[in-house]
Amino acid sequence: MSLENKNEKKEYIRQKLLEKQGEARVVRKIVSIVALSLFVLIVAVVIGGYFYIHSALKPLDRDNKKEISVEVPIGSSTSGIAQILEDKGIIKNAHVFKYYVKFRNESGFMAGEYKLKPSMTLPQIIDRLKTGKLMEKVVFKITIPEGKQLEQIADIIAEKTNRNPDDIFKQLNDKKYIKSLMDKYPNLLTNEILDKNIKYPLEGYLFPATYPFYKKNPTLDEIVTYMLDKTNEVLSEQREAMEAKKLTPHQVLTMASLIEEEATEKVDRNQISSVFYNRMKKNMPLQTDPTVLYAQGRHKERVVYKDLEIADPYNTYNNKGLTPGPIANAGVMSIEAAINPAKTDYLYFLATADGDVLFSKSLEEHNEKKAEHITKNDPS
Repeated sequence: MSLENKNEKKEYIRQKLLEKQGEARVVRKIVSIVALSLFVLIVAVVIGGYFYIHSALKPLDRDNKKEISVEVPIGSSTSGIAQILEDKGIIKNAHVFKYYVKFRNESGFMAGEYKLKPSMTLPQIIDRLKTGKLMEKVVFKITIPEGKQLEQIADIIAEKTNRNPDDIFKQLNDKKYIKSLMDKYPNLLTNEILDKNIKYPLEGYLFPATYPFYKKNPTLDEIVTYMLDKTNEVLSEQREAMEAKKLTPHQVLTMASLIEEEATEKVDRNQISSVFYNRMKKNMPLQTDPTVLYAQGRHKERVVYKDLEIADPYNTYNNKGLTPGPIANAGVMSIEAAINPAKTDYLYFLATADGDVLFSKSLEEHNEKKAEHITKNDPS
């Protein structure tokens, strides 16, 4: 190869290298511009978001002192309340309000009609909703005692609302209505309540408490929603413990109902709970009398041997394990006992005429206590 050709080849290679270097500089420049643009965009979004949230946390209009009527329906969720406040022009953004409430761990909002102002701060609005400063006073209250069954609850609601108890009980068991409630409470009302052996799907789910109402004629759905909200709230507080023990709400409420029906004022419910769990571990039937009465669909003071023969899924003398579902509603103490049974070796218990409950580890010991405290006082 001649010297001239060699020089041409070197020059060609040098030109190619210069071209590649130029292309690399262009690429780096483009990448830098894109990266800078993305950085500026992210900063802008963050700053914009900060100022928007900061603005949303402030009163919507500090100078607007006009009172606006706001109605919070029974059973409203935090999201629902937030949307109502935004729609009524009390707050700027429902999402910001919802997350603010969640971040501050606020709860206890009350249903009713309020007078709120766009000039109010979020803490002031939250305080007003929690303290229950309503436009109207309580019109009436419905008190549901512990240990009541669905039919009894229907009678109580009917008496307080001047309705037909049969109509109420019918709606409480209407399949279409039950489905609508399941859609509203998917974590509480699961398919377990639709088991073929369940007598009444809502049995045990209407929490025992006193419920205030602020208008004369609330719908049955409003009343039921109020009660289910309370049940949901109580179980939510036990969610971690339930998940740790792999207990569903249905299992908890079922066990709690058995404890509630067997408990007296003097008894430690956690010990009754331990007896039931201990018997299930040993594959023994629970043999609790209230389930026999529930199977029969009637109330009586005493269960006799003939009653124990009834063929029914709820009869815990003939069937092992829990009943298909709750046999009554249960209070907080029974629910907590159902989740946290005492650690005992007890397999039997019996209640005396004085309301004391005696626990035993063996059938022999149980029979001795029964002969001493029950049989001798009841020669029949």
